[in-house]
Amino acid sequence: MKKDVLVTGGAGFIGSNLVRLLLSRGYAVRVLDNLTTGYQENLEGLQGVEFVKGDIMDAPLLQKMVQGTSVVFHMAAAVGNVRSLEDPHFDANINVMGTLNVLEAARKTNVRKIVFSSSAAIFGEPVEMPITEDHPVNPDSPYGVSKLAAEKYCLCYNRLYGMENVCLRYFNVYGQHQRYDAYGNVIPIFLTKLRRGEALTVYGDGEQTRDFINVKDIAMANLLSAETPGASGPINIGTGSAITVNTLTQLIQKLGKDGTVAYKPARAGEVLHSRANISKAQSMLNFQPSVHLAEGLKIHAEWLNTLESAS
Repeated sequence: MKKDVLVTGGAGFIGSNLVRLLLSRGYAVRVLDNLTTGYQENLEGLQGVEFVKGDIMDAPLLQKMVQGTSVVFHMAAAVGNVRSLEDPHFDANINVMGTLNVLEAARKTNVRKIVFSSSAAIFGEPVEMPITEDHPVNPDSPYGVSKLAAEKYCLCYNRLYGMENVCLRYFNVYGQHQRYDAYGNVIPIFLTKLRRGEALTVYGDGEQTRDFINVKDIAMANLLSAETPGASGPINIGTGSAITVNTLTQLIQKLGKDGTVAYKPARAGEVLHSRANISKAQSMLNFQPSVHLAEGLKIHAEWLNTLESAS
């Protein structure tokens, strides 16, 4: 058995997929999650998981959970551009102060590596594509600002305390355990509406582009970040390819009955275009995305169908 690791937010969408991967590689996994957006059933039946319902804002509990671990995968967060517009204070408190709590717990217990879940939202509207790690940062939402601030803390701890923190800048993540969410998880929204015979709502003209990456590849990027000696700093995690939202609707419609598309005005806080340059992830981590979008959509649709059938 490998050393213990902690996954904050480990009952959530990305966290629970990472937990499964870590277990398959022989890790003993601790999970800290307040279940605000996570689901304990995401971890049902898994052996080798120590689950604690708790919050990263609880510093004493957090330090206890970090003690004795080799790596902390920090995924607990207030997520989403649109949600952050409604309550910027809550967003900043969780994403900035919560991350600082994780960093302090690691520093005080001599844990040298945190793999932090950051976001491409830090970049704002790109001035060049594909987006490299050195691209200017100009976030368009409180969420992007909070993730950028949290990154800066992680990188500051690298310099001041000799840590090897990695900040993985996720592009548009989708896949199993991502549920219907009115705040902008476009793929589960589209898949659920298609199943229910409802119109697929597109904000703007649908020609905005996104780099959609499957959660299985995100989990692997986290594992590689932990296991690669010397890996640290900001790293973009996407596929390096982008499609329009209109093309996405067409791919999803192929999975079920033809659905109608309803266009509404574009929403504030959302960029028009996004595509990752993943050269650094490929060279530093030997990362290579493995799940093609059409295949990933099919698997995601089947999982959502199973979830709805069981409810």
